[in-house]
Amino acid sequence: MNIFTATTKRETSEAAAHVASRKLRDAITTNGQASFIVATGASQFDFLATLTADETIDWDNTTMFHLDEYIGIPETHPASFRKYLRERLVDIVHPGTVYFLDGEAGDPQAECDRLNRIIAQHEIDVAFVGIGENGHLAFNDPPANFETEDPYILVALDEACRLQQVGEGWFSGLDAVPTQAISMSIRQILKAKTIVCTVPDERKAEAVRNCLHGEITPMHPASILQTHPDCTVFLDAGSASLL
Repeated sequence: MNIFTATTKRETSEAAAHVASRKLRDAITTNGQASFIVATGASQFDFLATLTADETIDWDNTTMFHLDEYIGIPETHPASFRKYLRERLVDIVHPGTVYFLDGEAGDPQAECDRLNRIIAQHEIDVAFVGIGENGHLAFNDPPANFETEDPYILVALDEACRLQQVGEGWFSGLDAVPTQAISMSIRQILKAKTIVCTVPDERKAEAVRNCLHGEITPMHPASILQTHPDCTVFLDAGSASLL
């Protein structure tokens, strides 16, 4: 695992997007296509804005997988990750193939099974992820399941995770935040050849310290990134302030 630290959030996100672009272009050149995983949340705003402005990527030859989604909210909801990804990536660059998670599926486990069959046919070239205030990776809150081989799983969202969503302005209050979600599993994320982890903001500093400099433990889910052979974590001055 490598750590890159810049002064500002903008510089951090631009550096992460530069690496992400290169990895996508390299995969397309080598294999004719690139498969990638994309995260959401406020921490990814600048990263995605920079990446989608990059005209050197042949997006027609890419396949996008959705990292996680709340169970039970419609795509029209301001917090919907499908809505987020359409507005901030899909409707801008139009990846060749897009696989969304349907949080409104009548049977969430069947929705996991559907995506599990699809992603099993793909080798993931690069995963774009972040780290939550509670150290979560995707919606794998502590204690995270480090063992399951299932690519997508049903998870319970803890209070710290739900409060983060309120704090970022996605929901009006804690009671409005769903308590369950579909999330890509830890082991599936680690299968990506490259992981680009963008973590700006001082509010992430404690999680960054615990996950990057602490022991590898399900209680700090993103600590598992320490084991990946090609993972770079991009920090700004705030998120790196406790290192």
